[in-house]
Formats: sequence, C-alpha cells, structure tokens
Amino acid sequence: QVQVVESGGGLVQAGGSLRLSCAASGRTFSPYVMSWFRQAPGAEREFVAGVRWSGGATHYAESVKGRFTVARDNSKNSVYLQMNGLKPEDTAVYYCAAARFYTSPYSLAQRYDYWGQGTQVTVSS
Repeated sequence: QVQVVESGGGLVQAGGSLRLSCAASGRTFSPYVMSWFRQAPGAEREFVAGVRWSGGATHYAESVKGRFTVARDNSKNSVYLQMNGLKPEDTAVYYCAAARFYTSPYSLAQRYDYWGQGTQVTVSS
C-alpha cells in the first residue's frame, strides 16, 4: 500500500516563499506522474503543478507559472513544490497526489490513485 505525506505548509506574508515536500512510501513505488493540487475554502480542487516520474517533464497551471517550481527526487520517492512570490489567492490546502498510469493532461484529478492528507498554506496580505 502506498502512502503519501505532505509537509512544509504554514503562514507567510504576500511576496514570501514556502517549500512543500511530499514523500511516498512503498517498495515498488513508481508512478507515472506526481502532482500538486490545491483547494481553497468554498472552491473546487484545482491542479497546480505536476512532474513526470520518468524524465521529469513538468506542467504548471497558468496561475502559478513563473512563481512555482515542481521537482522530484526519485531516490527519495519525493516531490517538492517551491513557491515564490506568494499571493493571498494562493491560500489553500495543498495536496500531493500520485498517478500510477499514463495521465494526460496532468490536471486530470480522477486519474490519481494516491492522495496525501493535505497541508495548509496561508498567505497574508
């Protein structure tokens, strides 16, 4: 059974930075893609960024391009989200997710098999 655990959320002022981490457990863990999603209060869950496990191809939501960077470390079964230039509208619970099989585009939430419990990111103005 694969477990996915996020960490690194917190409270930051607008313009600041945070780095989220996501670690997956499981001896045979080899997903097709790992991604970050977020959900703000009263809103639907939305795709933020994703990275293909083999090759490292990335994809970002338009709202975070140029500010967020997603990266993976295959040796540690981990994926990271570096968030710079944070804005109040980035406030949300951020979820890490892993898809076992081919997923295109990365934003298709229903294709993901494993989800973390989420970590809160709050950006104050």
